[in-house]
Amino acid sequence: MKEIAKGDAIDPHDQDAADRSAGVPPAVASRTPRWAQLVATFFGIGNIRPGPGTWASAATIFLWGALASALAPALRTPTIIALAALVVLIGIPAATQVARTSGKKDPQFVVIDEVAGQLIALIAIPLAWKTFLAGFILFRAFDIVKPPPVRQLEALREGTGIVLDDVAAGLYALGILHLFLHFGLLT
Repeated sequence: MKEIAKGDAIDPHDQDAADRSAGVPPAVASRTPRWAQLVATFFGIGNIRPGPGTWASAATIFLWGALASALAPALRTPTIIALAALVVLIGIPAATQVARTSGKKDPQFVVIDEVAGQLIALIAIPLAWKTFLAGFILFRAFDIVKPPPVRQLEALREGTGIVLDDVAAGLYALGILHLFLHFGLLT
């Protein structure tokens, strides 16, 4: 297998070279459907090191902020709920495919779960840097610490466990964030 040096041209028909250039292990990439790779890595963000989950959460916040600012305020909450549900529904089978072909229970480069959890943490919050920052910090903290039942959800099979533990972390973050808002701590 030929290694790709910086500046080398990539033959578009050489699947191994294309996979190495994307940072996805060739064995995983060659057996995983392309749609599952793209979804599970959130279009390659999962390949950014260090901290791919943190990068995915940050990208989610920026993308949601851009989309939400273009929406009428009345459409923001139903839109983010629909997006979060869609990400969960598509993310579970994508994470399952990647986990199966990688042979790992929760591959580091699978970050669609962080996208789902981060979206949930941002439901019905004002579009302001303080609320976005608080939502980001709270979600990442709950995702890392994994208080009950977050850790127990991680034990579920394949993509279900990969995604649902982040959904629970997102719900924790959402609850705390709304308490902060209720008591005026983010004004």
